[in-house]
Formats: sequence, structure tokens, C-alpha cells
Amino acid sequence: MKSQILATTAFLTILSLSQTAQAANPEHIRQLLASKKCSGCDLSGAGLVMADLSGADLNGANLVGANLSRANLIGADLRNANLSGASFFGANLSAAKLTGASLVGTDLRRSYLYNAELTSTNINSANVQGATGIPLQSAKPEEFYAWGVAEAQKGNHQAAIDYFTQAIATKPDYAGAYLARGIARYQSMDRQGAFQDAQVADKLFTSEKNAAGMQTAQAFIQELQTPYTDPALKPAKPTFVDFVGSIGSLLLQFLPF
Repeated sequence: MKSQILATTAFLTILSLSQTAQAANPEHIRQLLASKKCSGCDLSGAGLVMADLSGADLNGANLVGANLSRANLIGADLRNANLSGASFFGANLSAAKLTGASLVGTDLRRSYLYNAELTSTNINSANVQGATGIPLQSAKPEEFYAWGVAEAQKGNHQAAIDYFTQAIATKPDYAGAYLARGIARYQSMDRQGAFQDAQVADKLFTSEKNAAGMQTAQAFIQELQTPYTDPALKPAKPTFVDFVGSIGSLLLQFLPF
């Protein structure tokens, strides 16, 4: 999670500098809102919350510290734009062109990135917690996994499942991701899905001769095979603490939930 801490620190630093030293060109803001054509414009620090900028031409624009939270940027051209310290919280960037854009400290939390072009863009320098649709080629399996862990820690189990699924898609033999997704499914009351993931994790750990992983996966499988003590009672939603308590500290050592 070190990259997330660095990204957050960079965002706060850049934002504070942009607020004191930079201001958007008012004429450029009017041009953008009127025509959606503002290639190379100075929009640093601009307030564009919830703006409809779908298909906008912002190629090479300066958007340092700008606030585009929940803006509609579907299909927007942001190639080579400076987005350092800008906020795209909850923004829709589906099919947006971000090739070569600077994302240092950029807030992409809860944004939508389906089919976005991120070639030559370092998404790891941005805060992407809760972002959906991150292209598989834009991050490493371990990064998808780490984002999943962060969501699981917050109790966002479906978001965690989605990230673990992406980790598996980029690395099909990622035993830890299968186990982590199984735990998130267990938390979501999907015992069948959890059991299937646990079995795959066990096989992969076995092929890797990973004794700790095998022990953890098998303990999880045993937990899932244990019937409820009173089937007449509707079971309460299981908590992660309950599960960990049933197998000791091994899982905590293996997965940093």
C-alpha cells in the first residue's frame, strides 16, 4: 500500500501549491464550456464539478489541481494533459483518451475507466481506490490485489471481489487472489463461490509447494464445509473476525486484511 500513501501525499502537496500559485484562465473556461474544444488550455485549479465534457478536446491541457469531480468525460481527449493533483472523484472517464497524461497525485477514486486509453500513463501515481473498469494492462496483478485488500478492509466486499477478479484475469495462477476472493465471497454470503475459490487456491498452493498457503486454504475449506449448528435458525452474516478466530492467526499472516 506504499504506492497509495505516496500518491495521496503527492496529491495534497500539488493541490496546496495549485491553490496558492495557479488559477485557470477564465477565457479558457468559457471556451471549454461553450465548445468543448480547449486543446492546450490553462485550466489549472478550475472548478468543473459535474460538468458535461463528454467528447471534449483537452489534448495537452493544463488541469493541475482542477476539480472535475463527477464530471462527464466520456470519450474526452486528455492525451498529454497535465492532470497532476486534479480531482476526478466519481467522474466518468469511460473511453477517454489518457495516453501520455500526467497522473501524479490525481484523485481517481470511484471513477469509471471502462475502455479508457492509458498507454504510456502511470496510473500507479494516482489514487484509484474504488475506481472501476481499470484496463487490465494498466496495472500489475499485485496492484489489483492490493486494491482489493484495501476495499475488503473497508467492508466493500463486492469492490474487493472485482479487484481480485482482475488480479486473477492478469495472472490466472495467482493462488493468493483466489483465496482472497473466496474470503470476500464468504463475507458476501456466497459460500458456494467461496468454496470454489478455496479449492482452486488449494490446488495452486499445492503445485507451488507452498505449505503455509496450503494450510490456510485447507483450513478455509474445512470452515466452509462445517454445517451451521442449528439449521432451523437463519444464520447471521459471518464476520471476518469469526472466521479468523476459527483458524488462528495464519490467515492474517498470509493476507493483510
